[in-house]
Amino acid sequence: MPRPPASVIAALEAALQQSPDDLDLRQHLAQLLHDDERPEAALELCVGTLARDPAHLPALRLAAPLARQLGRPTADGYARLLAALEPAAPPPAAAPAPRPAPVVATIGAPSEAQDLVRGERPGLRLAADGGERVEEFEVQAPSVSFAQIGGMEGLKKKLELSVLGPLRDPELYRAFGKTGSGGLLLYGPPGCGKTYIARALAGEMGARFASVGLEDVLDMWFGESEQRLHKIFDSARRLAPMVLFFDEVDALGHKRSELRGGAGRNLVNQLLSEMDGAQHDNTDVFVLGATNHPWDVDSALRRPGRFDRTVLVLPPDVTARERILEHHLEGCPHAGVDLPALARATELFSGADLAHLCNLAREAAIEASAAAGRIRPVGHDDFRRALKTLRPSTLEWFAQARNFAMFANESGVYDELLDYMKRHRLG
Repeated sequence: MPRPPASVIAALEAALQQSPDDLDLRQHLAQLLHDDERPEAALELCVGTLARDPAHLPALRLAAPLARQLGRPTADGYARLLAALEPAAPPPAAAPAPRPAPVVATIGAPSEAQDLVRGERPGLRLAADGGERVEEFEVQAPSVSFAQIGGMEGLKKKLELSVLGPLRDPELYRAFGKTGSGGLLLYGPPGCGKTYIARALAGEMGARFASVGLEDVLDMWFGESEQRLHKIFDSARRLAPMVLFFDEVDALGHKRSELRGGAGRNLVNQLLSEMDGAQHDNTDVFVLGATNHPWDVDSALRRPGRFDRTVLVLPPDVTARERILEHHLEGCPHAGVDLPALARATELFSGADLAHLCNLAREAAIEASAAAGRIRPVGHDDFRRALKTLRPSTLEWFAQARNFAMFANESGVYDELLDYMKRHRLG
């Protein structure tokens, strides 16, 4: 299929900025981005559609295969929700099928994974993959920590001071009225490792970790989504110390002023209620959210006691880029690749961009090996040629973020972003 003209995509993107609630326009653009081999951007639009209309069938039909292609854990959930909403499902007049009874969990045998988790509680079962399973989500004991994140020292220091301090020295912070509960919002360009950083942060905490996706919350029956969200938080409180990670949190906590119908507003209100420390004891329950669009998150979620700390996750620095490139070349025959030079040449590349760059270089070496009839290692020239065909995907995000950062920065939350853009001449 030929790629759509760039001028058409640009025109539709401009139109969507003027009419962000035009779901037909949004999905038409998502399909064009899919045809243009830009799966992350297409999936992002689908998530925005589902935030406004969780039962939007075209968005679900496109989101499910895209999420599977990108290796997102949300893929199965989109597929299940789509299966429930397809026309082949039981007619509305029919009574809903009864939900299966929850499996009664039992304590599993001791293991290294359990040893990593503090304060074992009853009601858990050790899963085969090293995680634990409750009815609402899978609980994991992350084996990664900040030691596995190359570079990004400024980000790690900020997380150390704002998040880990109350946990490492609770008596000191308790004397000043602070506990290990609260919320942190990670935002920045897609593909820069927000999910990995969330797992590493949980690993540093020594706490259980659960990733909660849109499909874990949304339900086709009225009022069920709010109940699911309540159960998720109830389980987290029971299993504390616990890190709850909400990916694409703007889809769950979208600005209520932009939502159509009461169902979306009710879900945002429920999320506000669960995070409100005045109504629930969230001690040792830490909520992490990740979003590419912080400006779409309801302002009430940014108030103290909720996502009251915001951290910008920028493209990897030169040290991190070298580590990422080295990681993606592990197990691959290569020779003469100047990793420091490549790291310097890939400024503003996201982690996903760097992975794509390595894939292109490997494909060139495979093609050359097939033609020569022998293995030809990946060389620096393969990377040099691949770089000529790529540009950082983060540039689109910075172009979109610029106006929000400049004109919606009353509280100074985007000061760091504006400073970064100024230093890198991004606007």
